[in-house]
Amino acid sequence: MLFASLPACAPQAQALDSGELAFEGQNYRVVHLNLKREQLSLHWREPQGSAPFSSIESLRQWGEAHGQRLLFATNAGIYDHKFAPLGLYVENGKTVVPLNLVHGNPASGNFSLLPNGVFAIYPDGHAAVRTSAAFKAEGKTAQWATQSGPMLLIDGKLNEQFIDDSSSLKWRSGVCARTPTEVVFAVSEAPVNFHTFGRLFRDRLGCRDALYLDGSISQLYVDGKGYAGAPAFMVKPYAGIFAVFGKR
Repeated sequence: MLFASLPACAPQAQALDSGELAFEGQNYRVVHLNLKREQLSLHWREPQGSAPFSSIESLRQWGEAHGQRLLFATNAGIYDHKFAPLGLYVENGKTVVPLNLVHGNPASGNFSLLPNGVFAIYPDGHAAVRTSAAFKAEGKTAQWATQSGPMLLIDGKLNEQFIDDSSSLKWRSGVCARTPTEVVFAVSEAPVNFHTFGRLFRDRLGCRDALYLDGSISQLYVDGKGYAGAPAFMVKPYAGIFAVFGKR
C-alpha cells in the first residue's frame, strides 16, 4: 500500500477544534482532538524509503500526492544530534526507538530535566500521558508513542523543578490527554517559561498530566489557518510529526 502508515479509513477533510487562547498576557494556539472522530498518527520517515519527512510541509506534500489532506500537524518529542528520536518512538504499533531511562546532565537538554514522560495512543484508541517510569511499570503496548521531557504536570501538580520567575523564555509546545479520547496540543505564540506553560495546561486547559514536546523549533499547523509557534527561521528538522489527515 502506498499509504500504509496511515489508518485504513481516513476521515473526510473537516475543520478541527482549534483557536487562539490568551493566558496571562500571552497568546497560544490550541487544538483539541476527539480521537473518536480524528485519527492521530506519527510520521518520521517515508514508508517507501528511509528518507525522513523532517518538516510539516514535506509531510503535507507527501499526503497530497497520495490523496490525503493534512488537517493538523505538530512536532513530536525530543531528538538527538543526528535528528533521530532520543527516546521511545512507536509508529503504527512498531517500536522504532526503545524507551530511554538513561538520564544525563540537565544542562545538556530538557529531556534530562526530570521526570520526562511519554504520550501514547493505545490500540483501543485511548490516549494518556505518563512519566517514563510509570509508562514502563504499566507495561502496555502503544500503537503510537513519543517520549519527551520534562513532564509539565504530574497528577495535577506542576513539575517541582519549574521556577515561577524563570528568565528562560522560549517558544514551547506540549500535549495532554484531558480524557482517554480528548487530546489537547498547545504552542506558545511568544517565548514563555516552563512555569507559565505548565500553568496554562493546568489552569486553563484542565489537564492533570501534560508533557513538554519541544521549544524554540516548535510549530503547529492547522489546515486553513497555517502555522503558529516559533518563527520559520528557527525550525530545524523534526524526528517525528504528529498528524491528522483527511481525504482530499
